[in-house]
Amino acid sequence: MASKLGNPETSTPLSGSFGPNTSSALRARLYHIIFKANTPASKGFDVVLILVITASVITVMLESVTAVRLQVPELLRAAEWVFTILFTIEYLLRLWVVDRPSRYARSFFGVVDLLAVLPTYLSVLIPGAQYLLVVRLLRILRVFRVLKLAAYLDEADDLVTALLNSRRKIFIFVFGVLTVVVIFGSLMYLIEGEEHGFTSIPRSVYWAIVTLTTVGYGDISPQTDLGQTVAALIMIMGYGIIAVPTGIVTAELTSEQTRRTMAASMLRCAQCGHTIHDADAAFCKRCGTPLAINVPSTPAPEAPPRAP
Repeated sequence: MASKLGNPETSTPLSGSFGPNTSSALRARLYHIIFKANTPASKGFDVVLILVITASVITVMLESVTAVRLQVPELLRAAEWVFTILFTIEYLLRLWVVDRPSRYARSFFGVVDLLAVLPTYLSVLIPGAQYLLVVRLLRILRVFRVLKLAAYLDEADDLVTALLNSRRKIFIFVFGVLTVVVIFGSLMYLIEGEEHGFTSIPRSVYWAIVTLTTVGYGDISPQTDLGQTVAALIMIMGYGIIAVPTGIVTAELTSEQTRRTMAASMLRCAQCGHTIHDADAAFCKRCGTPLAINVPSTPAPEAPPRAP
């Protein structure tokens, strides 16, 4: 099963098979170095890429510290441009070596690679845009390929599927919460009034939100006995509300994992009898024999007894 997150090893946007008719052997070699992780060169490329990404993000973070920025502004700016030029070259190489550049550009990693270089160029026109370069951290998702953790993407698929399946329930839940905070915010505006900091209904709704989510900044607080009673009620409701989305997603996760387990249990190797396989497995992981789906047979209904 192809991962919804874009498995770096199997996702089709990164297709680029080069056979005997390949016009350039260089493109074929660069493709395997950039997109694969089965050779020392490709693994070395990924490790260096992750180190450079980490260094570039640290540079951006240091630039946001006033004391560091005032001491070495030229060095930080030069390093930022060096990293951006390196990532731009890498992005262009990725577009060059794949068979379908537009398809890769629209893939998850293609969009992330583009966003990793745009902020520096935008900073020429929009000061401060370079701080958006922290999006480069998303590129470290390729560590799944380097460390051979692609199998964990199945669990990520389960989580994404559970969130998608429960989106309507979550929407209804969020709509219900918004209705509650509007009602309580309006009520607190009437109870406390402007003299206690509840200067408008929108500001009172803001107070209801931070109180219901158990954050409670303390910038606004009720002073009357009735207002404090309502506030206590909202705080207690907050603890119960936290459990609702957790239960929704957990139920969907359990359902998805049960479905995957049942699908996997239907795959039985005819050669060695092994039954523990991935749901999308085509070959036995123990002996390599092609698998066939074993559909449980249903017993034929018994014939009705003949009339004597």
